[in-house]
Amino acid sequence: MEHIVTVQDAVTAFEDFMEPTSAELDAIEREMPVILADVDLLDAHIVTLDRTPTELDTRRVRRARRRALAARVALLNHAAGAGQSGGAA
Repeated sequence: MEHIVTVQDAVTAFEDFMEPTSAELDAIEREMPVILADVDLLDAHIVTLDRTPTELDTRRVRRARRRALAARVALLNHAAGAGQSGGAA
């Protein structure tokens, strides 16, 4: 007869590693504008799934796409600026 045991000890042994670190939370916070812009873009696309897109829908998708792109560019520029050392040579 085989005994059925729980795996809780195996799972809870790594409990400290299951939570995001402060660095991971900071990275998520920095990327939040990109995430929200992508959600807005998805929402704009979802609205047009079950119907023929109107001119307003087309503009909404185009604006959302520009906002998503602008958020990505801002994130990349911020990351590039953080990587450079300050001061003039």
